[in-house]
Amino acid sequence: MDTIVKAENLLVQYKRLTALEIDHLELFKGESFGLVGNNGAGKTTFFRVILDLVKPKRGRVTINGMDSALSEDWKNTTGAYLDEGFVIPYLLPEEYFAFVAKTRGISQGEMDRQLAGFEQFFNGQILGKGKYIRDLSRGNQKKVGVAAAFLGNPDLIILDEPFSNLDPSSQLQLRRILSVIDTESDTTIVVSSHDLTHISAFCKRIVILDEGKVVKDIYSNERTLEKLQTYFSWRIELQ
Repeated sequence: MDTIVKAENLLVQYKRLTALEIDHLELFKGESFGLVGNNGAGKTTFFRVILDLVKPKRGRVTINGMDSALSEDWKNTTGAYLDEGFVIPYLLPEEYFAFVAKTRGISQGEMDRQLAGFEQFFNGQILGKGKYIRDLSRGNQKKVGVAAAFLGNPDLIILDEPFSNLDPSSQLQLRRILSVIDTESDTTIVVSSHDLTHISAFCKRIVILDEGKVVKDIYSNERTLEKLQTYFSWRIELQ
């Protein structure tokens, strides 16, 4: 399989505390990839390094062969939502979607067509309400950010904890959207989550981070959820 993201000899430290240490990790094109781990395991740090938002002490990450710290060309084919800082709070959702569509070179009509796939996910609470993004609930802000990440059909999509702050119905709708895109396109979807059920149901490959290091790299099967639950139960017993 072709590689879309490659991390090599990666080290991130904060005041000598190691947040991330990955010798080698490759993500492949068209892969649904899940990243799990306890708080502080390095999941968000890894995403921020990929997106050139955190500078590693050593090592590098490439996207489609481009060093993400040295080139910006990868941004044209990458969509991401990590937190509320990824949206523009003083815009209406419609204005923000139009802004993202323009930066990605897609027409109003194509944008509307793509957003139609999120209609149930929006649940009538996002578009046409006259509310600025900053005035939406945290869950609805997340819906805006997640949907925007998919505009333009990027090759790579990175979502940090996309299921958090969503009600149960919205979580299931998002999982359905991710599964459909995974099945019907070559998009690489990278998701972190504390929800082992969603991760094991959607992702074909799952990596566990612990104290910034890759401790397990598994391909999903009918026993994946059980294996993940066993691992984290074992971690609790050690504490």
